[in-house]
Amino acid sequence: MTLPPEDLEELQYAKALLENPSLAAKIAHAVGAPIEKGMQLLPASASEVINHSTRAALDKALQLAITSLDDRHVRPSSNFLHKMIVAGTGAGGGAFGLAGLPVELPISTLVMLRSIADVARSEGELIRSPEAKLACIEVFALGGQSKSDDATETGYFAVRAALQRVVSDAARYISERGLAQKGAPVIVRLITQVASRFGIVVSEKVAAQAVPIIGAAGGAIVNWLFIDHYQDIARGHFIIRRLERSHSPDVIRDVYKTL
Repeated sequence: MTLPPEDLEELQYAKALLENPSLAAKIAHAVGAPIEKGMQLLPASASEVINHSTRAALDKALQLAITSLDDRHVRPSSNFLHKMIVAGTGAGGGAFGLAGLPVELPISTLVMLRSIADVARSEGELIRSPEAKLACIEVFALGGQSKSDDATETGYFAVRAALQRVVSDAARYISERGLAQKGAPVIVRLITQVASRFGIVVSEKVAAQAVPIIGAAGGAIVNWLFIDHYQDIARGHFIIRRLERSHSPDVIRDVYKTL
């Protein structure tokens, strides 16, 4: 089956956003320093701090998604406003380095979630549904490659397929019980799977901010690129979900692979 020309064009645009260069490549291009330098400067405790901060940030984001995201204020997404806010938190985080991450990352992640929901609403998502709320959380997993991924598991649809069961289980659980039991195994599995990918991108962000030439001003630039990366992923993700509502998801996946 072929898509109408306008839908095919939108699908091609979505694929360009979703298969775009990594955040590390964008940061290296912007600041003129490879991420590897920053990785070498991080202390041995960095991995533990990043893992803890990433899971805490996603936990807070999930709570916000379930309790307060709704369908009001449907309008074009306010990408620039959210970028300005996250750039501000990045300036503060850049000044304090790794020590500031447990404070800065949850704030940045919540603002990014609001921006992702903004994008979702602008593409016709009904944010009041658990499925749409979790599709917003899913964006954090789509922007980075997990260390456990192999060459067959890195594409957009491959990652969605890997997350499908846990996202579906979490949506059903939340529909029936909400988030009353915060440590429920199905919720823990969701956070763990998303964190495994989101944490890779957070590591790239932290490594860039560890380069001495970066500092507070560079921290703002890094965070600007950080949210810009996820705004692009969100736009591509929700364009595809919108096209899947108009056509068969199998058709969209098959045409996507041929582009």
